[in-house]
Amino acid sequence: MKRFGRFAGCALAVVVAGSFAGGAGAREIVPFETDAYRAGTIVIRNSERALYLVGGDGRAMRYRVAVGRPGKQWLGSAWIKGKYVEPAWSPPEEVRRDKPHLPDVIPGGSPKNPMGPRALLLDRDEYAIHGTNRPKSIGTYASYGCIRMRNVDIIDLYERVKVGAKVVVVP
Repeated sequence: MKRFGRFAGCALAVVVAGSFAGGAGAREIVPFETDAYRAGTIVIRNSERALYLVGGDGRAMRYRVAVGRPGKQWLGSAWIKGKYVEPAWSPPEEVRRDKPHLPDVIPGGSPKNPMGPRALLLDRDEYAIHGTNRPKSIGTYASYGCIRMRNVDIIDLYERVKVGAKVVVVP
């Protein structure tokens, strides 16, 4: 597993009210009928606050996630360009403007680090799929655009996906 010393991506989250469409908490295998996505593709449905890892057999693993808050969401395709264990985090400029008191870097493994224990860096510069130090935000519109998962779920997803996997974000 790769360790990453300084992670310049993803923004610190601001928790807002919301709930996960579909109820209960843990990841689960669900029907996922579509020919549009190959096995191994990650599909994120912002309106559901759900991430699906397509299995290619008419099923997918569904995880609850936090997505970008209004005005911070993005749509389209991306690729996983890196996988990181206990990434350090540097606030992007937008976050620094909103929260100037933040340090330049929060070390990986710190309870104040918003990245959690794993991060999947996307090819869209400051965006990632990662864990969180704010588990109550899962199921909400909370971030500056990153996809946030429960720490046990990002560890699970990290083990299942490869660098180069396609990520598709839809409304």
